[in-house]
Amino acid sequence: MTKNEEIARSIALVLPLLLLLGALGSQFLGGLYPCEMCHWQRWPHYSAVLLAAATFVVPQRSLRASLVLVAALLIGISGAIGLFHAGVEYHWWNGITACTTTVSMAGTTPAERLAAIMNAPMVRCDSAQWSLAGISLAGFNAIFSLGGAITIFVLMRKTR
Repeated sequence: MTKNEEIARSIALVLPLLLLLGALGSQFLGGLYPCEMCHWQRWPHYSAVLLAAATFVVPQRSLRASLVLVAALLIGISGAIGLFHAGVEYHWWNGITACTTTVSMAGTTPAERLAAIMNAPMVRCDSAQWSLAGISLAGFNAIFSLGGAITIFVLMRKTR
């Protein structure tokens, strides 16, 4: 692999991994419950991490390059979802869904389930729970993911 391919492959693995760790950290350590659109942004990153990790064990160079490009596409998709979500949070346009909730129903009775549902925090997709300099977590995901995807594509194009 060329130096550019190595850098692109590393970005394709590390960027979504760090973004997922940040999202999960803010959820489990920071107490920020994700809304439905937050979860939508995570799924492409999960897939991108798996594909990028596979490039470290796949022997064929052309397959590695293809996996890196697909991972970059998935990272870009997460960024596009983040851009849409940020627009919903800033009230630039209406969202597809208004809110969701996180309730664990494992090993509970029907009465306990009802109580859990009634006491669960309501997380709205159109209201940012946290922001820095006016940029929400969805906005940061859009910036980093779209920027990372473009960087990977540019690096991979230079190797052709």
